[in-house]
Amino acid sequence: MSLKNVNKPETNVVEIEFTSDKAAFDAACDKAYKKNVGSISVPGFRKGKAPKHIIEKMYGKGVFYDEALNEIVNPAFADAIKDQDFKMVSQPEFDVVSIDDDGVTFKAKFYVKPEVEITDYIGIPVTKTVREASDEDADNEISDTQKRNSRQVEVTDRAAQDGDIVVIDFDGYVDDKPFEGGKAEKYNLTLGSGQFIPGFEEQIVGKNIGDEFDVNVTFPAEYHAAELAGKPAVFKIKLHEIKFNELPALDDEFAKDVSEFDTFAEYKADVKAKIQDRYNKQADGEVEEQLINALIEKLKAEIPEPMYVAETENFVRDFDGRLRMQGLDLKTYFKYTGLDLDALRKQMRPQAERQVKTRLALEKIVELEGIKPTDEEIAAEYDRIAKAYNMELDKVKEMVDEAAIAEDVAVKKAVDLVKEKAVVTEKAYEEPKTEETKAEDAEAPKAE
Repeated sequence: MSLKNVNKPETNVVEIEFTSDKAAFDAACDKAYKKNVGSISVPGFRKGKAPKHIIEKMYGKGVFYDEALNEIVNPAFADAIKDQDFKMVSQPEFDVVSIDDDGVTFKAKFYVKPEVEITDYIGIPVTKTVREASDEDADNEISDTQKRNSRQVEVTDRAAQDGDIVVIDFDGYVDDKPFEGGKAEKYNLTLGSGQFIPGFEEQIVGKNIGDEFDVNVTFPAEYHAAELAGKPAVFKIKLHEIKFNELPALDDEFAKDVSEFDTFAEYKADVKAKIQDRYNKQADGEVEEQLINALIEKLKAEIPEPMYVAETENFVRDFDGRLRMQGLDLKTYFKYTGLDLDALRKQMRPQAERQVKTRLALEKIVELEGIKPTDEEIAAEYDRIAKAYNMELDKVKEMVDEAAIAEDVAVKKAVDLVKEKAVVTEKAYEEPKTEETKAEDAEAPKAE
């Protein structure tokens, strides 16, 4: 088995010719004969008893060739390229060039990684948004935790008010006729939630348990059910229960219940610190996003299509895996979204292209900077993967080749280098303007 010649007929494409000797080919033909002889009918012989040369004479010399060629082509290819530095990015396409007394000559065509250029990756200018966690931020998060730890209390001595949870029967009519979805019994509705159409919840405020009454509303003109849009409706209501969420006091006992801290002050300080950590990570993520965008702009490479196709398939497989972790699969996802596999691939293609370009840029920086991971860094990455997937360390090492781990660690170090050398301009975070603040800005007097 040997490599005969190498050609590069087009950019990022390699064609090679390689051989498999006659002994290997003959052995593969014998194996194919033994496997299939039992299913071949030859007059004058019982099934499974016809000699190989008789079958070849009757059905043609090449009767076992296809199976034999499939048997030897991959080992021969692997042997031919073992000393070559082909960075393959596609599966090879095989053809048979010749079969003769010396053996078999094959041709293989495959795509390889492109030549990459990247410059000016040191000192990339970026903007970092600095956001300080405030007491108000902490109070808002604590308020959410307080609501999650509330308990429902039945109301018996007053009328319904905004914020209460009411249990109602309702029966809706448009043009004196019931309509689909307009009826329910013992329905839980939080007043003021905006769950129902405008005007509905407000007319329950002030009512008492046992009251039966009408609610008169008009469906919005843009209502999703066209047959109801813009039409007046009457809902007949019966009020069964009134409840409200009783919030726990924000004190040391609350802190002990929801955290590892003994005092409310310690708990609040921890909440604020965690919010600050989130803000910092978000800011770092935005900086990294700017740097990646810049690297992609600076990248020069003719990227072969199979790289994009392969990465798109990786995205699809990862997405399928995440669905399965939630008890779903692609078939179910397609059913509920109306998408199909081609549409999903099209949706994921831009992300895949970005990932391919990012990886090529960073791998080139690894090469240019001579970045090499240490044994300790490789061990730490193995450990991180084992913990992330809750797997035994030895199992991870069996599944993931050390060279692949080393490459990933080197790429992460390249990211760190680009971040460390970036020229960062900090700016203070500004709250996004609401419609109300936009209106206030518009009405504010302008300086002459």
